[in-house]
Amino acid sequence: MDFLPVEITVEILIVACFITVIAGFVKGAIGFAMPMIMISGLASVVNSEMALAALILPTVMTNAAQAFRQGLRQGLQSAWRFRLYLGIVLVFILGSAQLVNVLPQNVMFLIIGIPVTLFSVTQIVGWQLRINPQHRKRAEIIIASVAGFTGGLSGVWGPPTVAYLTAIDTEKREQIRVQGVIYGAGAIVLMLAHIKSGVFNQSTASFSAVMLVPALIGMLIGMKVQDRLDQAKFKTATLFVLAIAGMNLIRRAFLG
Repeated sequence: MDFLPVEITVEILIVACFITVIAGFVKGAIGFAMPMIMISGLASVVNSEMALAALILPTVMTNAAQAFRQGLRQGLQSAWRFRLYLGIVLVFILGSAQLVNVLPQNVMFLIIGIPVTLFSVTQIVGWQLRINPQHRKRAEIIIASVAGFTGGLSGVWGPPTVAYLTAIDTEKREQIRVQGVIYGAGAIVLMLAHIKSGVFNQSTASFSAVMLVPALIGMLIGMKVQDRLDQAKFKTATLFVLAIAGMNLIRRAFLG
């Protein structure tokens, strides 16, 4: 335990591992939500900067596994097809991460939580949002900018990305790969940005490294569930988790 930050007691470590296993399971099953679950759960037992730092290495590794599960070629092809979205997200993450101690996170949580909740709930009750192909590029630029900006501030850029991929009816395996590529590349940029901001340092990195084990265990279990989901069930599960994530962001905006 000497290699961990002094505030990480045995009790806190056990709770953190439990939270991270759950986050890994959900990540493996539907391809996203690990950062949201980790930062929401861990922030209840450690400070917000420690929680943000803790999710960085698990996010990098699990997304690499997700992006290239069907092979390197398929992962790279997905990255190329969504290169515009990916590039915009990375630029905005790098820029907004430097504002992590300046702008209030509750405002960012509201900005992203409200539209994500509305989108997912309306989809669940039967209203189908479709992005017209002729407007797809514009929508891609706007949504990627929002995702990247909030991602740098809070470590959470999954909900708008999933909402976009769902709205353009992305096939299940393609959606999983694209999410892995986007989140993985974003996590690397987030790590570099927070090395610069000071959030990810020698002390917090050790805690993040320990969280790799429960994250990967949970993800492996979750992947077995994912393999049994058909396209319709996958979309339904994604929308329900997205709705919960959006409502949780709204809760955090008001309650912290």
